[in-house]
Amino acid sequence: MICKQISYHLGEPLEPDVIWEEVQSVCPGIDSSLRPFLETCIASCNKTGWKPAAQSDVRVFSEKHGMAGMVDRIFDDGNFSIIRAAGSMPFGTYAADRLRVAGIAFCIGEMTGNEISGGNVEYIPDGVSRFHAVQPRDRRQVIAALRKIREIQRGELPRHPLNAPCNRCSFREKCERSTGRRLSDLL
Repeated sequence: MICKQISYHLGEPLEPDVIWEEVQSVCPGIDSSLRPFLETCIASCNKTGWKPAAQSDVRVFSEKHGMAGMVDRIFDDGNFSIIRAAGSMPFGTYAADRLRVAGIAFCIGEMTGNEISGGNVEYIPDGVSRFHAVQPRDRRQVIAALRKIREIQRGELPRHPLNAPCNRCSFREKCERSTGRRLSDLL
């Protein structure tokens, strides 16, 4: 909540009191012990020059791929960014962020008719903005994830990945006993 509200002010002077008041309005009852986190984020963000957004929280969609999502910030030059409340890696972007950028690039590309080469990931707690150029591997992973989602929606039981987290899954016993091929067999 705090990082998202800060993102609305990137590209202009970051005023902690104003942003904290907005956070309290958006999330009444927020724990006041989070105020130092806001201060830390603002101090980090003040070390970087940020572009102001032309639009925030824009819904995007792709009919071709059957997906939709939200873009946190879109800029006048057509670029976009997603906001993260996590700290940044020493270099690069997290795998989940790369997939989200690829999915949004699919959507914006279809909506505008322009090729979208990538997008920014803005790690607010560290005041870091990183551009991720979408790679063919990212596009393949998005398409593969969409295919798995459609299989699950049809009621099919997903295959176990190579390093499945079975030991912490609440359906482990049912899954191991099941010989069915549909989720209804498991659940």
